[in-house]
Amino acid sequence: MTPTDRQGIVIVDYGLGNLASVRNMIRKAGYDAETSSDPATIRRAARLLLPGVGAFDHGMRNLAERGLIEALNEAVLVSRVLILGICLGMQLMSRRSEEGALPGLGWLAADTVRLGSGPGMEGLRIPHMGWNTVAKTRATFFSRSLDGEARFYFVHSYHLCLDDPAHVALLTRYGRDIAAATVTGNVAGTQFHPEKSHRFGLALMRDFLEWDGRRA
Repeated sequence: MTPTDRQGIVIVDYGLGNLASVRNMIRKAGYDAETSSDPATIRRAARLLLPGVGAFDHGMRNLAERGLIEALNEAVLVSRVLILGICLGMQLMSRRSEEGALPGLGWLAADTVRLGSGPGMEGLRIPHMGWNTVAKTRATFFSRSLDGEARFYFVHSYHLCLDDPAHVALLTRYGRDIAAATVTGNVAGTQFHPEKSHRFGLALMRDFLEWDGRRA
């Protein structure tokens, strides 16, 4: 399948995530999207979003039971389709999680680890829930519309620990610095929920939908 044969923005439905909210945010950004659990639809998508709320193993089982892992690997690893993982969706892109026993998709050189361990985390509530500001670590499409007031809504007990800090795109502070977003090639992810982050999330979603993949 050539790039010109690809069609549409597809939100991957594997039974977890704020699918309607993500679709509504995409519409507000001026684009149309469909929600699908059909492997063929995912294979021919021009752009993908992988939202998620819940447990790591539950997410991986659902992807496997729906026959979506092979379709996603083909789209993302072979065809290099641009994809945005949101919260659990980003964590599923890692190799593994301390939350479960199943392997992740392994697209990112990263592991998903629990909040609450290590210096600076004593006494902080888990899950981390609420609004946090973010800071860019390098120029990516994430920072295109980012200003000093930008803040996003987080709900998570685990976070991504990347092997190479250079792949972190945005940081947030919760006891210590935590990766709030990453970009590695055609794979991008956010720990926060842009679909719940009002005008800041809208700007970020538009930046992803307009990202051409040539600039990290």
